[in-house]
Amino acid sequence: MEWFVIGAVIVVLFLVVISNIAVVEQSRAYVIERLGAFQTVWGVGLHFKIPFIDRIARRVSLKEQVLDYPPQPVITKDNVTMQIDTVVYFQITDPKLYAYGVEHPMAAMETLTATTLRNIIGDLELDQTLTSRDIINTKMRAILDEATDPWGIKVNRVELKNILPPADIQSSMEKQMKAERDRRQAILQAEGQKKSAILIAEGERESAILRADAEKQAAILRAEADKEAAILKADGEAQAIRTVQQALADSMQMLNEKAPNDQVVKLKAIEAMQKVADGKATKIIIPSEMQGLVGLANGLVEGTKES
Repeated sequence: MEWFVIGAVIVVLFLVVISNIAVVEQSRAYVIERLGAFQTVWGVGLHFKIPFIDRIARRVSLKEQVLDYPPQPVITKDNVTMQIDTVVYFQITDPKLYAYGVEHPMAAMETLTATTLRNIIGDLELDQTLTSRDIINTKMRAILDEATDPWGIKVNRVELKNILPPADIQSSMEKQMKAERDRRQAILQAEGQKKSAILIAEGERESAILRADAEKQAAILRAEADKEAAILKADGEAQAIRTVQQALADSMQMLNEKAPNDQVVKLKAIEAMQKVADGKATKIIIPSEMQGLVGLANGLVEGTKES
């Protein structure tokens, strides 16, 4: 019987020891009270508490947590009621303050978030509320982080998930947005037509300039060609005159040397003129004293042909 009692006591003691051994997991913390007063905070690892004296008052998660609050009515500065739902990202940094700082911390955070949101939106008009999400998020995060610091909570981020204005205002906003899109489209279309007209005008101007340049170059080339032709023509006439003068000079020299009669001189002159006529000259200038001889030579040629 005594062995049975001893065995039972040993088993009970073993169970008591086992039940007072606790293993704290990663990213968690246990708040320990001794005789109803705060004793310590257990971190990660194996811990043993004194039976019937120590107790685990609260198990706390140190991970970042998310609170997604349902939409709540908020009134803007210009008396427009809209529905806004908020998402708060927070993390417990001090398990002791979290356990003893406030009763029901999550409910307190929800109430504080709603009150802060109403205060901020109440200072903004509808258009500012719709276009100032980042400003609202920043203000709310700063206010909530400061307010929850005595509770051992750090607010990392606050986001406005949805902003829902009344149906009539939303319809008016959609019409306004459609009108704005139509206006922008008309402006873009007008700018496109303007640029197209400018490009066409510039193309026509450049084409006219090129045509004028081409006509100018053609006129210059024609003038240069006429000039060259006139120069060549004048050179030919000058060459013919020089040839006739040279022939007359040769004839005079022969007359001086052999003293022939006038008829021989005139015949020599006619031979020189025939040489000139065989050249490329287009005009031949005949001295006045030779015109009678030319007529006589023509008569003799015609008489020969008739016989």
